[in-house]
Amino acid sequence: MMLLPDCFRSWQYLAFILVILFSSLIPVDAYFVINQPGSSTLWKNGSPYPVSWTMGLLNGIETFDIEITRLSRVGIYFVAKELPITMNSLNVVLQDVPAGDDYFLICLNSTAGITYSVSSRFSVVDANATGSNPSPASAPTVTVSGIPNPLSQFAQTFGPSTNGVVRPGWAGIRNQVTAISVAVGAALVGGVITFY
Repeated sequence: MMLLPDCFRSWQYLAFILVILFSSLIPVDAYFVINQPGSSTLWKNGSPYPVSWTMGLLNGIETFDIEITRLSRVGIYFVAKELPITMNSLNVVLQDVPAGDDYFLICLNSTAGITYSVSSRFSVVDANATGSNPSPASAPTVTVSGIPNPLSQFAQTFGPSTNGVVRPGWAGIRNQVTAISVAVGAALVGGVITFY
């Protein structure tokens, strides 16, 4: 078995350290998690229910939309459009929405067709059903009513429309600079290893 010279092994070690260092600078595109509604949640028609989420760091999302859909039926309820990332909750009131145990809340970019997060399955019950109502969040309230209608508009629009195009900002530039730095660093390390 051929042993490598000490200088080559030290360059390998340095290259390994540099790869770890550069890879730690690459931001992770973590989207976000919907905290509420949870899997055992019952939404009564006519009552406000808090929807909450936790955003990921450096995810590149500036605004997002919220929709509600059912597993067994065709149709989408357009709840809110262009919620800013500064919000972390919203109250939703359902009125005359059909009862069922197969509802999901979806956070997405409806213009680009990118789904960021899907809630746990939850149930919708009639207004006269027994059970307690949760306390609404200190956040805006959106009312959704009737049956799903693919031609309807969002019940509430929060921000100005950018047609799904991300506005330029430091987050996008930082990601590009990091990617270029990692590529240049990897090329330099590869060149040094090849030279020795």
